[in-house]
Amino acid sequence: VQLQASGGGLVQPGGSLRLSCTASGFTSGYYAIGWFRQAPGKERTGVSCISSRDGDTHYADSVKGRFTISRDNAKNTVYLQMNSLKPEDTAVYYCASDPGRCGSTWYVWRKYVYWGQGTQVTVSS
Repeated sequence: VQLQASGGGLVQPGGSLRLSCTASGFTSGYYAIGWFRQAPGKERTGVSCISSRDGDTHYADSVKGRFTISRDNAKNTVYLQMNSLKPEDTAVYYCASDPGRCGSTWYVWRKYVYWGQGTQVTVSS
């Protein structure tokens, strides 16, 4: 399984970005895709997760109402639409995959088996 994250960049506070995570190599159509972020000197934290089978979604409290996760199963792609961006959203964003559903432990990065390479998001004026 390979994951390719893209869409990061530099944006002003209040702006928007859309991240994409394209997956290949799945042998099953039943998997979860999570987005995580890691700022310099800080631990990796969960941002959002979506389950491929039923579209079940989860969000960190810090991004609820601003970020939206969605999927296009035909393209094996998951999107993270990020609106009303804040400087504290600055981080490297990673997508990751875990067999099954997001579940109640979706935010635990260690449970994810496959990881993309990360894309930098910088929110600054």
